[in-house]
Amino acid sequence: MSTLSLPRPGQGIWPGLFTAPRSPMRARIAESLFRNAVRSLPVTVALPDGRTWGAGGPVMRLVRPAEFFHRLGADAKIGFGEAYMVGDWDAEDLAGVLAAFAARLSTLIPPGLQRLRRLAERRQTEVNDVAGSRQNIHRHYDLSNELFGVFLDETMTYSSALFEGSDTDLRTAQLRKIDGVLDYAGVRDGSRVLEIGTGWGALAIRAAQRGATVTSLTISAEQRKMALDRVRDAGLHDRVTVELRDYREEHGQYDAVVSVEMIEAVGAEYWPEYFSMLDRVLAPGGRVGLQAITMPHDRMIASKASYTWIHKYIFPGGLIPSVRSIEESVRDHTRLEIVESRSFGLDYAETLRQWRDTFLTRWDEVRDLGFDDTFRRMWEFYLAYSEAGFRVGYLGVQQFGMAERLGH
Repeated sequence: MSTLSLPRPGQGIWPGLFTAPRSPMRARIAESLFRNAVRSLPVTVALPDGRTWGAGGPVMRLVRPAEFFHRLGADAKIGFGEAYMVGDWDAEDLAGVLAAFAARLSTLIPPGLQRLRRLAERRQTEVNDVAGSRQNIHRHYDLSNELFGVFLDETMTYSSALFEGSDTDLRTAQLRKIDGVLDYAGVRDGSRVLEIGTGWGALAIRAAQRGATVTSLTISAEQRKMALDRVRDAGLHDRVTVELRDYREEHGQYDAVVSVEMIEAVGAEYWPEYFSMLDRVLAPGGRVGLQAITMPHDRMIASKASYTWIHKYIFPGGLIPSVRSIEESVRDHTRLEIVESRSFGLDYAETLRQWRDTFLTRWDEVRDLGFDDTFRRMWEFYLAYSEAGFRVGYLGVQQFGMAERLGH
């Protein structure tokens, strides 16, 4: 495994994490706000002395209430997740508990206090220039190819599947998702395809199997290495090139451009450059197929500068766009228009549920790779937290098909 700049085994063993910050006044305020917030939530908060709070529902068990409220008081957006990582609280139905909170996320804290909190909370400092993007991607996607191989299906696809009816077979649903993006981009025999964000090569392989020639861009050295192996094993090395290159450095011409859940790592200040690049490399008559995680526009605006648990531990530098921000970026920075789209957020909830179940079932294999129990709780929280967001509609996922605007 790579040497990373993120706290984890071999990197200081989570320095400082197990010592809760101390601020009695902030902790008292946090406890008061938390009790008031959960009063009407469909959860049961169980305390060690037998008392319970909440309106009833999935059980959130406070193991060390004092430490929990000190963490919440210091920084609620980070402390809530860190408290789970160290075992200050627990839940058998973790996604159910988190869904109850996610459904009321914008109203849990009174508006006046929200404004005060925004003045005091930490701001995101990671940048997404060429060098910063490489480091941000390295911290997540270069963790270990073997880690991702434990819980992903055999396509090694790390994005939302697209299910159909009652069929929950993950591999089939992932290929259906990939085909949806390729269809939106009009990929066929003879197409010259640019993929932005290789992953582990599933989309590039699928496009090549249609008879396309594919140039796939990644800034993850670990992913590139495995993607090349998979392309070679599929007998498609003459049709697929995987380049270790930032999207801003691409200057070719292509009939189709495809990108699946990569825009979340671009950053709002670089959206104009990203969409201008799509426009620049697309040949006349070409099309774009884009898949993106999305969030409501007002929530995106409110949270775009925030530094959260997800930024600290999972996706540094990330920002989930809104549908409106994508539509405006396409309108303002390209000669394209969105001609097709589909939304399937609940499919992401099911995808994440399956990933988490597999991750926990096969935890022994992950541990054998060198990851410790704190990492297990971190990853479990991340997957459940994400599932909850999609389950209640706080997060969505969309596919967009783009073509030249009439008159261009």
